[in-house]
Amino acid sequence: MNKSRRHSQRRRLNHFYKWLFPGISVKRWLFTSFVGVLMIALGLAIWSKLTPVYRFFNFILSILDKLTSVFPSHISGPLVVLVGVLLLILGQARTVGSITEVLKPDKDEYLIDVLWEYRRLNRGIKIVAIGGGTGLSTLLRGLKHYSSNITAIVTVADDGGSSGRLRREMGILPPGDIRNCMAALADEEKLLTELFQYRFTAGEGLSGHSFGNLFLTAMTEIVGDLESAIAQSSKVLAIRGRVLPATLKDVTLWAKMEDGRVIHGESNIPEARGKIVEIGCNPPNPPATPAVIKAIQEADYIILGPGSLYTSIIPNLLVPEIREAIARSQAPRIYVCNIMTQPGETDGYTVSDHIRAIDKACGTKIFDAVVVQGRPPSPSALKKYADGGSHPVYLDREEVLKLGRRIIKAHVMSEDPITGYIRHDPHLLAKVLLRWYHHSAKAHFFLHFRHFFSRFFPFRGLQT
Repeated sequence: MNKSRRHSQRRRLNHFYKWLFPGISVKRWLFTSFVGVLMIALGLAIWSKLTPVYRFFNFILSILDKLTSVFPSHISGPLVVLVGVLLLILGQARTVGSITEVLKPDKDEYLIDVLWEYRRLNRGIKIVAIGGGTGLSTLLRGLKHYSSNITAIVTVADDGGSSGRLRREMGILPPGDIRNCMAALADEEKLLTELFQYRFTAGEGLSGHSFGNLFLTAMTEIVGDLESAIAQSSKVLAIRGRVLPATLKDVTLWAKMEDGRVIHGESNIPEARGKIVEIGCNPPNPPATPAVIKAIQEADYIILGPGSLYTSIIPNLLVPEIREAIARSQAPRIYVCNIMTQPGETDGYTVSDHIRAIDKACGTKIFDAVVVQGRPPSPSALKKYADGGSHPVYLDREEVLKLGRRIIKAHVMSEDPITGYIRHDPHLLAKVLLRWYHHSAKAHFFLHFRHFFSRFFPFRGLQT
């Protein structure tokens, strides 16, 4: 019991000290308020020709004189200071309590944690994540704990399921992948995900539709376009970061197979069960959403994937302005390779095959490193996936290095013990990505530092 009480006291003290730490923008405004009170008092004193102030000080001095005649100054002085400090602490505690009541957290300590977290995330690095499907939303769930300055760029080529129906019937861009990313970035992620993923099972016209898709469709009809609908919805749903469609054009994917067939439609490509040799979209070369290019230009870090290679990642890169902006960026750029091959898209693909497909679509190298899963899945999971024609993506190290990519091999996988499904773990993946970013940023800084000094001190030890 005493141990628990001591832990609680230490925790409270730690939260109290947090209020004194720089960066939460509270102390400066308290000090500003205090200065304001002094200025008001000074102004009133000047206005009244100092008469009330003179009398007030005389009154205070007479009390102090009587007090020090009874209690010595070495006792009365510290006592008055102590009373002042106690009153100050009481006042501030009550102020925090009043704010807490409005915000309705469970405890006073929760308020400082909220402020602390808010400031930390708002000062996080500017991250651009590019992809689609469940892979991108999985990544965002981890990244949002490190920064609020996240921009998710999402493909709008989906034409299957609820999104496809809304696209055909309402003439809007498919909202499915956007819906998943918004739910992943929300503060109340679990509840919002359940709400957005809820599918109607009855009702003429409603059956099969998800609530999230209908919500975004309705918002698009209200505000006029999908980009504005996402922005307004993000405010309502308390989204950390933002989600942007790669293009506002209605695009349709097509894929040319090794046997000469040309398959149209994102949902039809995996079903064709052939080797893809070329991929494109109609109309060709769609314009990028302007905010997307601005986000890439301002990014500190650019991440591609994870996700379906030909139907989630590459569709974003079929927008010329996007791939050109990524290629020009000086920010660290990394690709998260899938853990398992995808039947109908990447049968038999190695890590280097994934990289070559992206390079071919872009016509140039647009990322510097690749994240690869470090340890194999369990035998039971491997058997389950093998039955479906899927296998672990093999790391052909030499080929990857020949392509000029650095390999980041790490454990970033989660395996559901019940279903056996293999996914990227949001938190493990985010940690690995952020660790590589900070290492890369330091290396980039020292390289520039070295180049700068080599111009002035051309010694052998400083030459590159």
